[in-house]
Amino acid sequence: MKITFLGAAREVTGSCYLVETDHCRFLIDCGMVQGGREAPARNHKPFDFDPRSIDFVLLTHAHIDHSGLLPKLVLNGFGGPIYTTRATTDLLGVMLPDSGHIQEMDADRAKRRHRPDALPPIYTVQDAKNCLELLRPIDYDERFAPHPSVACCFRDAGHILGSAIIEIWVTEDGVTRKLVASGDLGQPGRPILKDPTRIEEADVLLIESTYGDRNHKDLPTTLAELADIVDHTLYKRKGNVIVPAFAVGRTQEIIYHLHQLTEQGRLSHLNIYVDSPMAVAVTNITKKHFELFDAEAQRITQWHAQAKNLPTMHFVADVAESIALNQIRSGAIIISASGMCDAGRIKHHLLHNLGRPECGVLITGFQAGGTLGRRLVDGEKVVRIFGEEVAVRASIHTLGGFSAHADQKALMAWASGFSKPPGRTFVVHGEAAAANNFAQQLRTEKNWTVDVPAIGQSYQL
Repeated sequence: MKITFLGAAREVTGSCYLVETDHCRFLIDCGMVQGGREAPARNHKPFDFDPRSIDFVLLTHAHIDHSGLLPKLVLNGFGGPIYTTRATTDLLGVMLPDSGHIQEMDADRAKRRHRPDALPPIYTVQDAKNCLELLRPIDYDERFAPHPSVACCFRDAGHILGSAIIEIWVTEDGVTRKLVASGDLGQPGRPILKDPTRIEEADVLLIESTYGDRNHKDLPTTLAELADIVDHTLYKRKGNVIVPAFAVGRTQEIIYHLHQLTEQGRLSHLNIYVDSPMAVAVTNITKKHFELFDAEAQRITQWHAQAKNLPTMHFVADVAESIALNQIRSGAIIISASGMCDAGRIKHHLLHNLGRPECGVLITGFQAGGTLGRRLVDGEKVVRIFGEEVAVRASIHTLGGFSAHADQKALMAWASGFSKPPGRTFVVHGEAAAANNFAQQLRTEKNWTVDVPAIGQSYQL
């Protein structure tokens, strides 16, 4: 068995791992590179393999940095099945066509501006829809065989709706070895979703390390900060609260917490605007998969159904409604994508609110290097939005306790679930410092054999 790390190696984006056995070739994830000036060129460059040679794809979850190049894979000749969970299948039905739409719009905008570096769309909406035809939904905990020499099982990763840890049994020369890909692991104790499933054994382990060098604030402290920021910004400073949030997972979680704080009497009279057509669609998909909720989320949902003392929710659909939000000068919580502020309607809301000292911006998720969100977190005083320089006068608040990724403590706890050390462990999906820090901790505290692969590096196992 040979594994080649084609993305999310010493970086947190573009997850893609090629596994080659004596009998087949398959991918674990096929994600888009997000953030940084090099991202467009990397996403446009040819694959490092012939897509026609791939027998099947195993997909951990719907986030675009894991799924976003699947339509390109199909466009370039791949015609095999793409196995993933049922909830992920539902989410991709929204997310991949939306990604295709973004590709078309970006290409058209660059062409109209006569940019010399203008690139065609990576794929179109129709290409994305063609890709959806290859999805094969699988239930959690159901063992299936994508190839006669390979057996698989998806386990709940607790990261976003439908996210999975993948157990893979590969048989070569009569010997079966077990490969485990953690995907993105959720933080235990987070609301809505269940905690990541513990895995007891693996011959080869791929484990993420997004926060492999730090720990999150605890949730009660984070919620207290959220309540204070909202109260201070809306009612004392008479401004707006702008929340860049991923349409999948984070938007639903923020809505959940605002409802929770209202139920507890810690906030009141909230006017919440969800300005993201995809987030609205994803919220409806989330409601469809009630069986995946944890007990607390089910309780809050039941309270919401009673319609008592609820925040006022506005789900914004068309462009005209979105533009109208820019006329609201105070009292609004505007949740919009993208979560890293590098695309989508959130850029318009930042353009109209960043320069106002009475307003606040809530950063609630990981911000990749090179993104507008990262520049705000790093404290830049002037940023460029739609070619216009904008002075940052609004308060920038980072709430790390909402992360959908396990922190260092949680990663180590999950690793402790193995009954014996994996034969070989690869630390992936983390910037170099985080990945190396976590790898060293595994070596020192658990005496594991650990590598931190670089992009393009292969290992014969």
